[in-house]
Amino acid sequence: MAGGLAVVANEGEHYHGKLTRFVILACMMAAIGGVIFGYDIGISGGVTSMESFLKKFFHNVYIKMKEDNEVSNYCKFDNQLLTSFTSSLYVAGLFATFVASSVTREFGRKASILLGGANFLAGAALGGAASNIYMLIFGRVLLGVGVGFANQAVPLYLSEMAPSKYRGGINNSFQLSVGIGVLIANLINYGTEKVKRGWGWRVSLAMAAVPASILTLGALFLPETPNSLIQRTNDHEKVKRMLQRVRGTADVQAELDDLIIASEISKTIKHPFKNILQRKYRPQLVMSVAIPFFQQVTGINVIAFYAPILFRTIGLGESAALLSAVVTGAVGIATTAMSMLIVDKVGRRGLLIFGGIQMFVTQMIVGGLMGAKLGDHGGLSKGWAFVILVLICIYVAGFGLSWGPLGWLIPSEIFPLEIRSAGQSITVAVNFLFTFLVGQTFLAMLCHFKFGIFFLFGVWVAIMTAFVYLFLPETKNLPIEKMDRVWREHWFWKRIVGENNELIIKEEEA
Repeated sequence: MAGGLAVVANEGEHYHGKLTRFVILACMMAAIGGVIFGYDIGISGGVTSMESFLKKFFHNVYIKMKEDNEVSNYCKFDNQLLTSFTSSLYVAGLFATFVASSVTREFGRKASILLGGANFLAGAALGGAASNIYMLIFGRVLLGVGVGFANQAVPLYLSEMAPSKYRGGINNSFQLSVGIGVLIANLINYGTEKVKRGWGWRVSLAMAAVPASILTLGALFLPETPNSLIQRTNDHEKVKRMLQRVRGTADVQAELDDLIIASEISKTIKHPFKNILQRKYRPQLVMSVAIPFFQQVTGINVIAFYAPILFRTIGLGESAALLSAVVTGAVGIATTAMSMLIVDKVGRRGLLIFGGIQMFVTQMIVGGLMGAKLGDHGGLSKGWAFVILVLICIYVAGFGLSWGPLGWLIPSEIFPLEIRSAGQSITVAVNFLFTFLVGQTFLAMLCHFKFGIFFLFGVWVAIMTAFVYLFLPETKNLPIEKMDRVWREHWFWKRIVGENNELIIKEEEA
């Protein structure tokens, strides 16, 4: 079967336990790591469209936007220093996530979350106080270190704390938190843009300290995951007590036994980044690269980073452009919340394929309309600008339902314990690398390709939807420490990892 097999654990293999209040509160606090990521995504796009910010730090862009009537609509914001302001965070995050991998493995998920919050807090303070471009960029670097640590540890934390039956929904709370952060940032930008003395952008940048403070203080009280505890200690009784607490039942022996086995394997691995290259981990390695790559080439950062700039490109005013970004942010939150509710019932593959089709269709229509209705000069009529906004909202809805949350969920649940931290670091690094590349090149691509940029991203969406259909197995409801079976039973991956497949299955059934 070309689409792969939907593998579900037998009823007797499900661990005992329930979704406890303890787990819900811990995961809600950890998910604030998504809020800081989303806040930065939303705030950077908003402030780069504010005239007072451009006038102070990017005067050439300001002059081009206000006074140069010869410049194409698509090229008014094409400035490499301006895109460096946005993308510098992701270069720092890319390198930070590999440091975070060692911290997460040796000191626990909690330690990385704490360091992420603290660095983001320092970056927010520096950005809000910036008096020159160097302070501004250095603040972005600190923000990047914070996001690198948080994004490396938080999805792992959520997947390891959650019962397998609810793992998809709980892990999707990370992307929901990202959406909430984006919406809060867009609302703040909409308000601060109206500050008459032109210092509203400082408030926007400095307010990042609020979620960063909550995360930093909250991380001090987070419990460590049972998976991390057993990876770092031989105290099985301590791990058992934590399992009993997070699962709300005394009957945790089956899960504990699987954790002990996974821990024994993990402790034989001294170089996880080297071991992840082994043939038996090939499917996970491919997914750790392919999924974050595809998530970025959907073109979502066109909306996430540059929504206000994009809306100004089609002729909306400064305030209207910021308000439109608020609308798209709200749509993203609503659909991500919907994904949380249905992902463990519908499954991962179905949502990714449905969302991919929805994004492909809307991007093709947006590209066609902008090509037909928006020239190099002037703007769209209010009616056509509204149609473009509605189509972009439908596109964002498709992403929020599928590739947004599942781009973080799937990599966090497919790795065995011995390479889990390394695998998540590769996922985050690839995500940041292509976020940087898209962020750094988008304004130039918009200038050169014009409306064709939407066709380019649409082609990538078609490719990634086909990839999911052919190569991604279903992972819903399967315990995280038994995830290796989905590769052994998949039509393609079993050719690579399927040696002694029958013997392994018989040993599991014994």
